[in-house]
Amino acid sequence: MIYRVISKSEFRKFLESLIESNVTIGPVQSDVDRNNDPIYKFQQVHSADEIELDYTISYTAVKNFFLPYREKLSEYTFTDDDWDQTIEYRVHPRVLVGLRPCDINALNILDRIFYKGTYPSPYYISRRKNTFIIGLDHEPLPDCFCSSMNHHTVTEGFDVFCSDIGDSYYLAINSSPAFDFLKKFQVTVPTDEDDKSYIERRKFIKKSFKTNVEIGSLPSFLDIEFDSPIWKKWGDKCLNCGTCAMVCPTCYCYQVEENIAVNLKKASKDMMLYSCTILDFAEVAGGHNFRPKKEDRLKYRYYHHYRGFEENAKEPICVGCNRCGRACLADINPKDVINDLRLDNEERS
Repeated sequence: MIYRVISKSEFRKFLESLIESNVTIGPVQSDVDRNNDPIYKFQQVHSADEIELDYTISYTAVKNFFLPYREKLSEYTFTDDDWDQTIEYRVHPRVLVGLRPCDINALNILDRIFYKGTYPSPYYISRRKNTFIIGLDHEPLPDCFCSSMNHHTVTEGFDVFCSDIGDSYYLAINSSPAFDFLKKFQVTVPTDEDDKSYIERRKFIKKSFKTNVEIGSLPSFLDIEFDSPIWKKWGDKCLNCGTCAMVCPTCYCYQVEENIAVNLKKASKDMMLYSCTILDFAEVAGGHNFRPKKEDRLKYRYYHHYRGFEENAKEPICVGCNRCGRACLADINPKDVINDLRLDNEERS
């Protein structure tokens, strides 16, 4: 890792240079919510003026630039005595600007599954390898609990990470392309004062988290609470809409559809992001459903996030962004569910 400091005006020139020669995606205000607070989303920008570097958090995660809601895996054409298959997973180089630490950590988790896992996905890898990532720190929202999950800082998975130290950004440069790009701009070696400002910034962000979720020994604790009535309490509220999975930066469950043209001359295989809370997710041939109850489906999602992935990868899949809690129409969020389970356990002990 190489550290440098760049003024915010020079950083803007750096962004304009990237935008001029690359497809660039950044946070943009798209709407306001019922409280008149801005809603941000990542979309293609054509000028640095469009990028909201001081945004709070995007409504949906950048996951969807790597795992689209729906993508065509392959297409087929049939003739009388033969058939042909077309597969396309090349992606042009692009730039993603302004990712928060938890979102970069979420991509690192997905990397372990789709990039470095037992069955790597060439579709995911092509997008990941061709994306230049610029991270940016921020003050947490009141309901964020990234610090509890140890995802409020990030050390890998990006090309450049920027920490706001006043009139400048303290840069962590993590790739040779980033180092080469920045040679064209006025960057300086950090002074002792810059280092001090950076450390103070990290301390300030750490202290700014207002929400804490106790995750100590959570996998074992969840085993104990497998039959807790708390699951029915929250399951009865769940609408089975799948919104939590769609906004989550790490949920990757999917289903595959095969679509055949009426004339039987063409067909395609499409993958769609899905959710384990949706009614037919665990339905198999013959119509049997392994999780017919809402509480079972909700419980499965929590067990995947905080127990199953923890056992296999030594960390939960949740990064603490609480997008699921904010988006949930039934007001279900991880903090309340986990706290309820712990309280129930204490009362029954």
